[in-house]
Amino acid sequence: MASHKLIIYQLLPRLFGNTNTTNRIWGTLADNGSGKLADVNDAALESIKTLGSTHVWYTGLPEHATMTDYAAQGIRPDDPAVVKGRAGSPYAVKDYYDVDPDLAVSVPNRMAEFDALVARTHAHGLKVIIDFVPNHVARQYQSDTKPAAVEDLGEGDDVRQAFSPKNNFYYLPGTRFVAPFVPGSVDAHTPLTNSAPPIQEMPTRVTGSGSITEAPHIDDWYETIKLNYGYNVFDGTLHVGSLDSADRPDTWYKMRDILLFWAGKGVDGFRCDMAHLVPVAFWQWVTAIVRATYPDVIFIAEIYDPGLYRTYIFEGGFDYLYDKVGLYDALRRLTEGHGSCYDLTHVWQNESGDFAEHMLRFLETHDEQRIASSFFATDPRRAIPAMVITATMHTGPYLLYFGQELGVRGEDAEGFSGHDGRTTIFDYWGLTDWQGYLNSHQYDGAGLTPVQRELRAVYEKLGTLVKQSEAIRTGSFYDLQWANQHTPGYNMHLTYSYLRYTEHQKLLIVCNFDPHNTLSASVVIPEHALLLMGQTVGISLRGVDLFMTSEVVTASGNAGFRVDIPPFGVRVYQLDVS
Repeated sequence: MASHKLIIYQLLPRLFGNTNTTNRIWGTLADNGSGKLADVNDAALESIKTLGSTHVWYTGLPEHATMTDYAAQGIRPDDPAVVKGRAGSPYAVKDYYDVDPDLAVSVPNRMAEFDALVARTHAHGLKVIIDFVPNHVARQYQSDTKPAAVEDLGEGDDVRQAFSPKNNFYYLPGTRFVAPFVPGSVDAHTPLTNSAPPIQEMPTRVTGSGSITEAPHIDDWYETIKLNYGYNVFDGTLHVGSLDSADRPDTWYKMRDILLFWAGKGVDGFRCDMAHLVPVAFWQWVTAIVRATYPDVIFIAEIYDPGLYRTYIFEGGFDYLYDKVGLYDALRRLTEGHGSCYDLTHVWQNESGDFAEHMLRFLETHDEQRIASSFFATDPRRAIPAMVITATMHTGPYLLYFGQELGVRGEDAEGFSGHDGRTTIFDYWGLTDWQGYLNSHQYDGAGLTPVQRELRAVYEKLGTLVKQSEAIRTGSFYDLQWANQHTPGYNMHLTYSYLRYTEHQKLLIVCNFDPHNTLSASVVIPEHALLLMGQTVGISLRGVDLFMTSEVVTASGNAGFRVDIPPFGVRVYQLDVS
């Protein structure tokens, strides 16, 4: 379970190492290229470490459905009618015991290339996280590489039964699956075809999102089918047996074996997609089993219902959960100019009781719009105070999505992924505003713009601060908003200040979310906070900014620290008795 502050760097290998910027819309692998596992080389890993990273989340490693035809390499092709984008969604896994062939220099040696990546990552003092997608698999799931003793998902199902705990999927007897569209051509140069025969699914299996119809909508998760963990989607009943008996759904055992397979290959953690759609009883059972053999493996859950947080942490065995509907949403509103710092106080009040350290905080992931996009902040520097709070508010982990530290914009319409402010996960593409850093796999930033250099330097300083600060990594938290509600010049809606402290280090962090005005105020630390920090009330205090300026401020008696912080600026003062 949670024990120390992690900094997770998420990257999509298909995009991370791709130097091809042809960028033909709906382009093929031959047109637009793909990054490889080998592109995450020693230089890349050392550069990732300069951001303070402790873990790398390699998104899209297990083999997933794709329009690219690998039949010549012994991989069954997928009907394009059930693939999203030319490259396909990393969350439509088609073989849980294999690696995405797009990522291999040599497709027959793709698993060896993955093993080398794990070893290389570990050699640089970093740990490996991969995706585990437990709720659904690709519509045409079939493992070509599973161990000989392993039975495939769905292989033993009784398709005459709509629901049975012994089945891996749910069925609609007497129906035939109807794809939401039939791929033709996007234009004369990009026919959406390969050698796969048209999908023949009869009876229809229930779609991954739970859509109970033989004709899912084009906006549905139509390319996936839902896995059955003993929950009857037709009547809402749960059939999971007991945790100490063998009377468990068959899917439990198969998914357990998949987790053990990857943990056995050196994977240090799993980011579990849409974990709340899988019964907590399964997680309670499987996390204990995996940790019995691999005690240091961590589990991260994508969950968006705060009402489930405690259950999935304290019963389900998760180390960390996404903090989106709490901190992310509040910070995004502030960055965009229409939020209030009162929301931040509400976040810590709701989370600090017993699970704040379990919240994984972020401002970007593959699912979210890029900070620098016109859909979010446009200027990525506006998010600096939000990122500091993301990283320092509590002892829990935080995440960076590759390119965030450079202000990658996500403004392209790549194919299946349209102009939506996100970097595509479905299409082959080369990120033009990433190339100056990538620099032909030297990862030295030789081609960055001055603004990109400035932004990356901020992220590096933040990572260094977090790694070196005992108060941030292990200390207590104290919200100063109430103590400054009557402070002249202190805008309660646009200023947020708090303390992080241990016996040996005390930090005062002040963030200005005002887009136009410098914060000029005397930030007060109340007597209650001083006593909690072991400071004598009424003595003089000195603060030195550790983050951006090396500025020195002082306070004496009941007077506050006089600060002048520019729009969207931050100060992190280390406090000492003068």
